[in-house]
This record gives sequence, structure tokens and C-alpha cells, in this order.
Amino acid sequence: MLHSSSSLTRLLAELRKLPGVGERTALRLAFHLLKSPEHAVALSETLRDVVQRVGFCSTCFGITEDDPCAICTGSRDRGKICVVEEPQDLMAVERSRAFHGLYHVLHGALSPMNGVTPGDLRVSELLNRLRGSEVTEVVIATNFSVEGEATALYLTRLIKPLGIRTTRLAHGIPMGSDLEYVDSATVQRALEGRNDV
Repeated sequence: MLHSSSSLTRLLAELRKLPGVGERTALRLAFHLLKSPEHAVALSETLRDVVQRVGFCSTCFGITEDDPCAICTGSRDRGKICVVEEPQDLMAVERSRAFHGLYHVLHGALSPMNGVTPGDLRVSELLNRLRGSEVTEVVIATNFSVEGEATALYLTRLIKPLGIRTTRLAHGIPMGSDLEYVDSATVQRALEGRNDV
């Protein structure tokens, strides 16, 4: 009886395509939209606007409405580029307000097991940006996963011969953590990356 509506069936199918949305969440969202038609209309208009107006910066490949983006055209430290996997990683670094340089978004990480190779990422565009530029440091801020580490190592091997300083985000034990609850790999990396006090 619930699936007698082809429109509702299509809505549920589309909602389930979203990351982290299963059948129950899709049903909950669909019923919310049905109960609040004004939210459904506002959401559909917003989605249409996003699809029409938002794209990727042709320089850094971050999300933007203007090309090039405000970060690439703004008064930033042009001697530093922070390389991240995804646009949401760029947003996370920006929220920290600790980095004042430029960015480069790879749109993924190397994962041979999943068929993701350097050709699937924005690696060649990064190298083109670095050649003959004023960049003196590339901060590699890929995730601390197997894929992120492999990507960081790969990028380091490509960038160092260009004579550009290559750094990696520090990693270790999170603030407020009890040492006894931290996994051994994190403790090992924290010990290897220790600093003088």
C-alpha cells in the first residue's frame, strides 16, 4: 500500500542513493517532506540552484560559485599549498584558521584495490601548478588512512625533485585522550613525531 505511489517510490529510491541514508531514514525524510510541503519546495529550489551555480574551481578544484574561487583570487600566502583529498577537507582546514595559503583538492586518494589510480585524481594539475610557480612548501593533508598515507608518499616522491619543501600534517594522540585507550599505531606515530619541549 505504501509503495502504490510511483512518485513516493521514486523519492525513496533517490533518497537511498545519498550516503548514509538507508530505507528507514529515506522513509523518515520522505514523510517529513510530505508533511511539510514548504520544506520540500524550498529543498527542491535549493538543490536546483546548487546544481546550476556551484562547481569546481579550475585552479584548486574546491567548491565555488565563482571561477576561480575566492581563496585562489584572495590575498593568501601564495608560497604554500595545502593538498587535501576532498572539498570538505578544505573546509575543515579553513575552519581551523591555522592555514593562510592556497589549496589543491585531489578529489580522492590512491586506492589500487578500488581501481583509483593517479590518473583518477587531480595530481597532474597539482604538478602543473607547482612547476615555475612561487610555491615554496606543499602541506600534504591527506587522511591518515592506508589510502591517504599512500597518496601522501606518492605526492612526496613527485614534489621533492621539484625542490619544493614537502610537509605532512602532524598526527598523534588527540587532546583530552587517555593514553590507555589510544590504539598502538597512533601511539607509535606520536612517539616517532615527538618534538622538543
